[in-house]
Amino acid sequence: MSSPRPRPSAPLLAALLGALLALLAPAAAARTVDPDADGVEVPELTWTSCGTTPAGTEAGVQCATAELPMDYDDPDGDQVRLAVARVPATDTANRIGSLFINLGGPSGTIVDVLQENGGTIWPTLNQRFDLVGFDPRGVGQSTPAIDCQVDPEELGNSSQPFPTPLDIDVDAFVAKHQAYVDACLANNGDILAHVSTANVARDMEVLRAAVGDEKLSYLGYSYGTFLGATFAALFPDGYRALVLDSPVDVQEYISDPLSNSAAQTAAFERALHRFFEACAADQVACSGFGGGQPSSAYDGLLARADATPIPAPRYTADPRPVDGDDIRVATTTLLYSKQFWGILAAALAQAAAGDASLLRLVTNLSYDRLEDGSYGPGSDQFFTIGAGERQWPRGVETYLDRGAESWSSFPHFWINTGYSEISYGLWPVHDEDTYEGPFAVEESSPTPLVIATTYDPATPYQGALRTVRALGNARLVTMHGDGHGAYPDGSACVRTAVDAYLVDLTLPAEGLVCQQEVPFAAPQPVPAEVPAVPEPLLDLEARLAGIR
Repeated sequence: MSSPRPRPSAPLLAALLGALLALLAPAAAARTVDPDADGVEVPELTWTSCGTTPAGTEAGVQCATAELPMDYDDPDGDQVRLAVARVPATDTANRIGSLFINLGGPSGTIVDVLQENGGTIWPTLNQRFDLVGFDPRGVGQSTPAIDCQVDPEELGNSSQPFPTPLDIDVDAFVAKHQAYVDACLANNGDILAHVSTANVARDMEVLRAAVGDEKLSYLGYSYGTFLGATFAALFPDGYRALVLDSPVDVQEYISDPLSNSAAQTAAFERALHRFFEACAADQVACSGFGGGQPSSAYDGLLARADATPIPAPRYTADPRPVDGDDIRVATTTLLYSKQFWGILAAALAQAAAGDASLLRLVTNLSYDRLEDGSYGPGSDQFFTIGAGERQWPRGVETYLDRGAESWSSFPHFWINTGYSEISYGLWPVHDEDTYEGPFAVEESSPTPLVIATTYDPATPYQGALRTVRALGNARLVTMHGDGHGAYPDGSACVRTAVDAYLVDLTLPAEGLVCQQEVPFAAPQPVPAEVPAVPEPLLDLEARLAGIR
């Protein structure tokens, strides 16, 4: 989404188990491939043990660094150093190969997720596959990593306060976004012109060869589906299997981002109303918030917080009061997963009673605020990567008009589109290696498996249908339910279909519809206290799923 963004990470993380796995096959010998450039040598990866779970045990993960061209048109020029992690397959006798995983974004990281969790998120797949992840160029532990060195709550696309047509100071607002663009340009070098998805796909093709696989097996979430579709377009003979979970509308994503973000904003409004309906039907799960009128109670809470911020005294790490914009940010974040609905309800109920401590914690996670009060650069990476390859209109007038339209059309989430996107209209850098389509999959290529959720707030179901049509040769599995991301925890039906496809290359029946199996339940125990890492939110930071 355009604004504000939760920290992208693993969808629906399982409990942290941590297993020490044996080192497996040695690195493949260097050889030359041509990922759209001549003379690119596949690096030899030197694997070392890395990673520790939060429980302090080794995660059974191996890490390496791959040095690749920053510009594939100049393979001997400046290089990027990509952080790579793998979790070796546990069933070595029946190992199929490697499974590359991307968690979305753009700006989502995976190396840290594997380092902390090993194979526990995807245990069935880890039996037969080495789980392999790399932080894309400009992101995470890869270097150079983009960092605009700003406070995203004060400067950036998601900075507060969020304006409306009633109070916007156009000159000051545009100047603030120009200052953000200038900070990004000043604090980052040539990498800004070379972070397109197409270049990440070229990196993945080289890494595929580096781990010794003849063809790619891939699981991508959210924006990671755009990466998968781009890879299939650039390397139609280069993959064995592609799973695209919670797909973006691949053509609209790159060619018409304003329409893409408006569709997403509408989906968040729809998701909020489904949450209200669930709250009205089950007040126990909703922690009593709003009685029979949770929608009215929510709007009243926003108005109250806009007028007088609500104290957050029990979140001692940062007890700043919570205003209406903070509640909008936290709500957006918690709508990403139905597993978070109970947390959202409890947080709203406590705020209505005068204590917004839980909402403060979630808002801080949404902005990637660290314990020392600094901020992670994920929102900068999200912005600069998308700005450099998507076809955003130039100038500011279009965004001012869209901002006013959004405020009229989307009463809770107008902050997601229009005004918050002005920085894109001011961005001067474009990656000349960007791939803009077409995305049709050749009949001779393996059929990608697309998994879409009917009420996904971040990547709407209708966009998934358009992606399936754009791909042509693709098989759709629908999960009837809520939230962003279906595999592995959304439904046993989805899990069975994905596992059979990746392991045995067996496509599910056409038109398969699965029912979501994620309950709406209050957190247990109800979070009466909010220490630095509250128990009901123990996995929240790691589980916030990505994009957009």
